[in-house]
Amino acid sequence: MTSPSGARVTSTGTADTTALSRELSGRHVVVAGLGVSGMPAAKAAHRLGARVTAVNGGDGEGPRRQAAELEALGIGVRLGDDRTLPEATDLVVTTPGFKPTSPLFEAAAEAGVPVWGDVELAWRLRGPDSPPWLAVTGTNGKTTTVQMLAAVLRAAGLRTAAVGNIGVSLIDAVLGEEPYDGLDVLAVELSSYQLHWAPSLRPHSAAVLNLAPDHLDWHGSMEAYAAAKGRIYEGNQVACVYNADDPADAKPRTEDLVREADVAEGARAIGFTLGAPAPSQLGVVDGVLVDRAFVPDRQQQAQELAEIGDVDPPAPHNIANALAAAALARAFGVPPSAVRDGLRAFSPDAHRITHVADVDGVAYVDDSKATNTHATEASLAAYEPIVWIAGGLAKGATFDDLVARSASRLRGVVLIGADRELIGQALSRHAPDVPVTDVARTDTGAMASAVREARALARQGDTVLLAPACASMDMFVNYNARGDAFAEAVRALAAEGRGEQ
Repeated sequence: MTSPSGARVTSTGTADTTALSRELSGRHVVVAGLGVSGMPAAKAAHRLGARVTAVNGGDGEGPRRQAAELEALGIGVRLGDDRTLPEATDLVVTTPGFKPTSPLFEAAAEAGVPVWGDVELAWRLRGPDSPPWLAVTGTNGKTTTVQMLAAVLRAAGLRTAAVGNIGVSLIDAVLGEEPYDGLDVLAVELSSYQLHWAPSLRPHSAAVLNLAPDHLDWHGSMEAYAAAKGRIYEGNQVACVYNADDPADAKPRTEDLVREADVAEGARAIGFTLGAPAPSQLGVVDGVLVDRAFVPDRQQQAQELAEIGDVDPPAPHNIANALAAAALARAFGVPPSAVRDGLRAFSPDAHRITHVADVDGVAYVDDSKATNTHATEASLAAYEPIVWIAGGLAKGATFDDLVARSASRLRGVVLIGADRELIGQALSRHAPDVPVTDVARTDTGAMASAVREARALARQGDTVLLAPACASMDMFVNYNARGDAFAEAVRALAAEGRGEQ
């Protein structure tokens, strides 16, 4: 079949693995790590005729259960040791959690053994009729953008799935097994970890949403982190989508990554902006999302795609996500009406700027997913005035720039978590007049205390915003549990106001 643009898309998602089977048959493949990525990688390599050994550092109940599943297929498993390279290894396939400096990879380099990521394996598994990839990366907004993209593609009548770093193995999707058989196109989320180990990746079109310091302990430097993100543009066939609102002094900008990429002949740079778009950009005019990139006359024409009200929630950074998703969909030939219908149909995941309740004229918003300063700054920019609940594990982050740029929006701040003092110090330097309440307890019950303290600081018309700028593992299992605790505390507050017991 063909896409709305006339580009050929697959009628079956099943991969032709013949060439890769010849390459791997009888070879010793070591899969580093189990879980969402490692299990499909080990099974796929085994199916291709490789002799597979899966190694994993943990040996608890979960890994043992996974090991038993693999061993039943004839796959070797070594638990409790992911540092030593097994003898006679021909290829290592790694899951995203392993740093490039891991001893396993150092040993592989010394032995001349190549290392692929799970995304590299998935890409090589593709056959001539495998669906094209529309790929998304960035420091923040990846999951939301990929989900928006999938919703728009579905609205155009295309069979698609949101896969990759979003929690669905690309290997399963490429192999075309249920429920991924017969797909026309894949909406793919890729992390910097995955891109680091995917040198052969060549998407149909790709977007880098934004760049801010993150995962520098893994990559070693901002330059290496940005370079990994930029790999998503290599070999793009139609469109390299970049953020035209990157600050002029940013180093590097997403547009710089496009300029450095080696793309297919005819591939175009497509910008997105929250302002009025220039030619070859998508942007916003009078509350309307418009396209000046995929129209017959980019100098004179603009195509209306959707209204800001069609984006849920209509926060600035989420509108940017919608524009990036629209750009990728339009690059694939999707009509304007499908962009509108897809955005209207999209519902964001929990803990991403989720309005929990209004209590006594104060809005309570859960953005527990804002685990770094870049995401938190975007969240803070969506509201005013704000009582900000922040803190957790800083992961080496600094908070001066965040606080300096957001100080004017703050009614007050409630600090929680192990590294709350770091945010407190930034507040004392850049927002000394903003009231700050420190919640010293670090058990999970601290969130209820934080919500009560925030209520005391808030006035009618304010927003109490949980946007921690930190990881959650000092107090909670993950950011979902942190957001759930916030929502539960807010609902308890609302119940009190109604006189419920």
